[in-house]
Amino acid sequence: MQIGIIGLGRMGGNIAVRLTRHGHDVVLYDRSAEAVEKTHDRAEAGHAVKADSVADLVSKITAARKIVWVMLPAGEITEAAVQELNGLLGRDDIVIDGGNTYYKDDIRRAHQLAEKGIHYVDVGTSGGVWGLERGYCMMYGGTKDATDHIDPILKALAPGKGDVERTSGRDRAGLDPRAEEGYLHCGPAGSGHFVKMVHNGIEYGMMQAFAEGFDVMKSKNSEVLPADQRFDLNMADIAEVWRRGSVVASWLLDLTADAMAKSESLGEFSGQVADSGEGRWTIEAAIEESVPVPVMTAALFTRFRSRTGNNYAEKVLSAMRFGFGGHVEKK
Repeated sequence: MQIGIIGLGRMGGNIAVRLTRHGHDVVLYDRSAEAVEKTHDRAEAGHAVKADSVADLVSKITAARKIVWVMLPAGEITEAAVQELNGLLGRDDIVIDGGNTYYKDDIRRAHQLAEKGIHYVDVGTSGGVWGLERGYCMMYGGTKDATDHIDPILKALAPGKGDVERTSGRDRAGLDPRAEEGYLHCGPAGSGHFVKMVHNGIEYGMMQAFAEGFDVMKSKNSEVLPADQRFDLNMADIAEVWRRGSVVASWLLDLTADAMAKSESLGEFSGQVADSGEGRWTIEAAIEESVPVPVMTAALFTRFRSRTGNNYAEKVLSAMRFGFGGHVEKK
């Protein structure tokens, strides 16, 4: 298929390259001409075309049904791109927002674009800087017509079944086989980003639990404790042994072990932990639904506190965020 991609940052550029590796043709645009050149150079030969504006990108999509993937930071920059596309695209064309947009904005945009017959698909995309090789876990919302049409694109980006052991009972009627491939149509517009939003809220809680646990172990050698109760524990070795058969084994633990193997003190990390919005939105949704989420709320508030003073736990959080997303915290 042919698709235009707006935004060629850490994830957008890799998404474009992965699509060309699967035989799809991409039209590339970013406000940074350097980003366009770099992505074009990395793409499979003959499968990428450069554009110098959004209008130029749309004009270079020759397919009868134009598809444009917007991969930009949530907020005004994505809003502006979608509104510009609304003026350039026509009936049955498809706009995909693969960023971390607030799901209520998706619902509004879908209604607006539908007035011109344009389809809007929101794709919650997880995989960070590793997605180029591993593939991206995607949760998406939109009309069945549009999501069925772009299925070859999503299938190319998804990780596939790989060597993950199959879940018992997946043959039961009513279950979507695409979930085993790593991508899932969640429902109407907005539902994909809603599911991804909650995913990130859960991620906050999981990361916080690891961070606090390692902080407790590292502090076990504190002088405030009786001498015979002090343990000088090796964090890198503990992270590594937990990866091997433990019930807490996970990709987050893999990233933690990798960071600690390089530097157990994690001195290169400031511990000033940012939050990108989804954690806040998850808690807001929980309040609207009267659902208690004390773990995720505490994890978010801890990130706020981290910006006024840091401990080892927050350096662990920073290390994990850098590992999966390339996020560099402020010094």
